[in-house]
Amino acid sequence: MTFKPLNLAPIAQPKALPLFIRASELLSREIAAGHWQRGERLPPETELAQTLGMAVGTIRKALAELAARGLLERRQGSGTYVSHTGKSRSIYEFFRLELATGGGLPTARVLAFQALARPAGQPGFGDGSSRHGYRVRRLRFLNDTPVALEEIWFDTRHRKGLTAADLNEALYLFYKETLGFWISRVEDQVSVGSVPDWRPPEFDGATGDACGAIERKSWSGTNQLEEWSTTWFDPKLARYTARWH
Repeated sequence: MTFKPLNLAPIAQPKALPLFIRASELLSREIAAGHWQRGERLPPETELAQTLGMAVGTIRKALAELAARGLLERRQGSGTYVSHTGKSRSIYEFFRLELATGGGLPTARVLAFQALARPAGQPGFGDGSSRHGYRVRRLRFLNDTPVALEEIWFDTRHRKGLTAADLNEALYLFYKETLGFWISRVEDQVSVGSVPDWRPPEFDGATGDACGAIERKSWSGTNQLEEWSTTWFDPKLARYTARWH
């Protein structure tokens, strides 16, 4: 029997978020997870910078970003406090996985990206007539810990000829800034799944092992179905978390 050699060429990766946005998203998720309560003062900028391994200037810019969104209050001579009333719209507001300890900054590595015919039995995008979509397979991290595998499909009708390098690691931001629509509504179904056979070595668990599974459909503000996905996650490391205020 002859085996074909594996294609080990690395795939081009999407654009990463700016460092200060990464810091602001991490801080907002930590606040949402209850690591800092409303009205509580955050540690000084120098302490936050040391904890997160970032420059003080990056942290200062991140705090200013969250203050502009209304999630934080900067009090002259006193410090930075979590707002009592502010509600921040986050890039990752629909990303429901958190570390078992809460929070965690989401990042991802693309494993495969292709334009393919829509699989039989899957719903059509837009008005339902579209027959092709982009399929993204990713390894998802929280604070550099690999916690999940994702298979995401979105419609080719918005832009032809995309490559993985055209994407942003925050896909919903990519949809808004590049494809011209914003995801406004999602439907999740959480169940037990099994680890897919395309898992990379970093993901803990063998092919076929039981794991958490999230089936998602996502709609734009014009009520068009724009994305559907499956996420397989390690329940020892991550939790599906939804909060209502």
